[in-house]
Formats: sequence, structure tokens, C-alpha cells
Amino acid sequence: MKISFDIDCTPEELRGFFGLPDIKPMQEQLLKEVEERMRANLKALDAETLLKTWLPAGLKGFEQLQEMFVNQMSGGGAGKK
Repeated sequence: MKISFDIDCTPEELRGFFGLPDIKPMQEQLLKEVEERMRANLKALDAETLLKTWLPAGLKGFEQLQEMFVNQMSGGGAGKK
């Protein structure tokens, strides 16, 4: 023998029937926090910000290396300091 029941109610009504707490306010607050953190992380993915983070002095070092090579090839690097 198989018996089935079809209950037509909202999730809030079912939670109330079983005596479960209403977690909607907590859920909304957590979702706001997650959204704020995601926005902050997306700002950190900006190309300029990424380059500044990954290569803080890398571009200056590259420019100095390039200048050193140019000076060595032109013959002006030996007497200069």
C-alpha cells in the first residue's frame, strides 16, 4: 500500500509548521557581505592595479636595464657614473 500527500504551502509556512527559525534576515545580510567582497575583488582585477601589484618596481628595473644596455652599446657606459 502506498500513500502520498500533496501539500500546497510556501517555504515560510512549512518552516513555521516544523518550528524552524526564519533565516531570511541573516541570509540577506550574508549576501550583502558577499556582494561587497566580490565588488572589492573585482576592483583588484583591474589591469592597471594588477600590474602595480605584480610589478611594483619591475618597470623601473626594466627601464634601468634598458638604459644600461644602451650606454654599453654606445660606449658611454665605461666613463660615466
